[in-house]
Amino acid sequence: MTGKVYLIGAGPGDPDLLTMKAHRLLTAADVVLYDRLVGEQIIAMIPETAEKLYVGKAKSLHSLPQEEINALLAVKAKEGKVVVRLKGGDPFIFGRGGEELEELVMEGVPFEVVPGVTAAAGCAAYAGIPLTHRDYAQSVRFLTGHLKDGTTELPWDELVHPAQTLVVYMGLTGLESISQSLIRFGMRPSMPVAVVEKGTSKDQRVLTSTIKDIHQVVLDNEVKSPALLIIGDVVTLQDKLSWFGQ
Repeated sequence: MTGKVYLIGAGPGDPDLLTMKAHRLLTAADVVLYDRLVGEQIIAMIPETAEKLYVGKAKSLHSLPQEEINALLAVKAKEGKVVVRLKGGDPFIFGRGGEELEELVMEGVPFEVVPGVTAAAGCAAYAGIPLTHRDYAQSVRFLTGHLKDGTTELPWDELVHPAQTLVVYMGLTGLESISQSLIRFGMRPSMPVAVVEKGTSKDQRVLTSTIKDIHQVVLDNEVKSPALLIIGDVVTLQDKLSWFGQ
């Protein structure tokens, strides 16, 4: 008998942001494969009877190669087990969820996807930064600063656009390059930027600066991953709308 894989987004950290469906499936799992960015309080919800497998990745430090994770999901499901693949944020936004499901389709393993609160939405909300606002931004764009080949080559000319908010996931390592490229392609050096470190957790820090100076601010404050960059005039509202941790 083939089991089933549930690809679940665990949200950005605060366990209260887990959906009811995610909680129900997680607490009934036989096997849970979880990532580095899943909050400790969420991991504590996994039943003691379940097999827990850590398959997290840090920059250039993988506990298991992606291909092996994909294969492991299929193997466990084929043993007739209820398998939860637990990912930080949302599994379909820079979470490689699509890659893992392609393998399950090839192997004939049934699955469901349970969306989660992506870091952009969660961290911005907890930082008091609306990603869109009628006076400041009519569009928002999600980007990854960590591309497959290790570069930060993005469509810079499209990114320098008035009334647009940019949210950069995994952008700490390439921050200096990202900042310089945006300025080179016409972004004003005074463009407001926020870095949200450990967003939605009790250790959340929000640092604001300009695109010109943000790299130095990050260095001076020893910001560590996970951290999210929010670039745009909406960041000017952060002081006024900040609510979490006060």
